[in-house]
Amino acid sequence: MSWIMLFCAGLFEIVWAVGLKYSEGFSRFWPSLITLVALAASMVLLGLSLRTLPLGTAYAIWTGIGAVGTVILGIFLFGESASLFRLLCIVLIVLGIMGLKFGPA
Repeated sequence: MSWIMLFCAGLFEIVWAVGLKYSEGFSRFWPSLITLVALAASMVLLGLSLRTLPLGTAYAIWTGIGAVGTVILGIFLFGESASLFRLLCIVLIVLGIMGLKFGPA
């Protein structure tokens, strides 16, 4: 159950990170509200997952999910660069996440 909570926390991290862009510096009400709710949900789920998961592993996976998701959405929503180098770096982050999840303790 902790891994599911951690994964959901990572998804909420993506939501609040993208929400920061849409909120335009917290000057737009609805995007700002969504950002703050997603931030709170992300933190609560991360905290709950830490009851049983190691801190370093959970934090690295949480930030990795957020980073990968945010970069992908940045490419599709905001026209950010999808250069081969950036995509290779995303693959490396995903491999690191997989290593932390499935590798030896």
